[in-house]
Amino acid sequence: MKKILLCAILMCGLHAGIRAQQITPFREGERAVFLGNSITDGGHYHSYVWLYYMTRFPYMHLEVFNAGIGGDTAADMYKRLDDDVFNRQPTTLLVTFGMNDTGYFEYNGPDAAAFGEKKYRECLENYRKIEARLKTLKDVHIVLIGSSPYDETAEIKDNTPFKNKNAVMKRVVEFQRESARENGWEFLDFNDPMVEITLREQAADPGFTLSGGDRIHPENDGHMVMAYLILKAQGFAGKEVAAMEIDAAKGSVLEARNCTIENLQRNRRELSFDYLAEALPYPLDTLPRGWGAKRPQANAARLVPFVEEMNREMLCVKGLKGDYALYIDEEKIGEWSARELAEGINLATMDNTPQYQQALQVMFLNEYRWEIERQFRDFAWMEFGFLQPRGLLYADNRKAVEAIDAEKEKDGWVMGHRGNYSQLMHEAVRNARIGEMKHLIEEIYKINKPQVHRISLRQL
Repeated sequence: MKKILLCAILMCGLHAGIRAQQITPFREGERAVFLGNSITDGGHYHSYVWLYYMTRFPYMHLEVFNAGIGGDTAADMYKRLDDDVFNRQPTTLLVTFGMNDTGYFEYNGPDAAAFGEKKYRECLENYRKIEARLKTLKDVHIVLIGSSPYDETAEIKDNTPFKNKNAVMKRVVEFQRESARENGWEFLDFNDPMVEITLREQAADPGFTLSGGDRIHPENDGHMVMAYLILKAQGFAGKEVAAMEIDAAKGSVLEARNCTIENLQRNRRELSFDYLAEALPYPLDTLPRGWGAKRPQANAARLVPFVEEMNREMLCVKGLKGDYALYIDEEKIGEWSARELAEGINLATMDNTPQYQQALQVMFLNEYRWEIERQFRDFAWMEFGFLQPRGLLYADNRKAVEAIDAEKEKDGWVMGHRGNYSQLMHEAVRNARIGEMKHLIEEIYKINKPQVHRISLRQL
């Protein structure tokens, strides 16, 4: 209990920092496109948000698209709006930029202030081009997102920070906020809340960072923090997976929220009932995923109150005496005292329940989908980042390959993407991979429907 109270105290500032933010939740049939740079391209935050909808709203069908490309500035994003973003027919378009726009090494040079001002002005000018195009869209919900921060304060060996880079990034965030206000769009800031968490954690561990070892790219836990900020801004704090409250002494159901309870039976030593929830618990991945990842998504549970606010599947049983074993579908889940059961236990934190295991299948299928989509984003980098400036966008022929091969020994990015491009340049291969993703999504929406489970409490 003391640990929970301490966590609440530490996080109260974070609550205050995002309480006023609000963005519209996704709806049935939504096509949500996340436009960004490498943080979006190689990151998980959009996939984690979709996983929330897959498990919390299993009967709501929507699609989430990654439209990030590594190294992109607002100028680069503007050039690919038609061919890589608008062609996806978004109903909601979430736009973030600023990390690459504001530059890097020059902040430690002699003209840092002038450089920062120059990059800020360039970014604003390039964004105005994007803004003008966004204004022409009809029936598309626009959300501007302030970039996750560049971490200047972490103590990282052999990595000297670029001083005051994040201050320039925050100026970019402010013109995004103002643009959203002027155009009647919605706005969400990643920067301030993530800096707040970072400084809080660095008070105990100076080497802590949400922004990865390069101070730029968040790890999986950082991306889960970003997903949490989106979901909180969408109004999901306080929305439970389900909640059951039972009076064992009277053999009655006191409350069943987002679930149904039937066939309640009570004898001297056992209480049992049928339980059907309207949602699945959210599975937090305990393994690092993605290129170079060292930290898993689940680490975010100690950084933000996602579990306490958005992942509660509560079982509360009053009127018992002694200690009890909990069984679900005749599988033993654990043991609790009557006092603990009266206070309530959170089934969503128990990975051995059948409903959590069902949710894990959804998570793994979604992760498999994410891996395929990432290959398409690497392909998009080659198309827009390398071939488009050479007049070879979508050439996908021998001339394009020769242009790549002429540069691959001098450019590590080109070398790294060459193999993937050589496969996806072929339409039949692209169609096959797209078919795989469609199949995975179909499977997810087949297996994510909650099932009836028999819950039993047996006195020890």
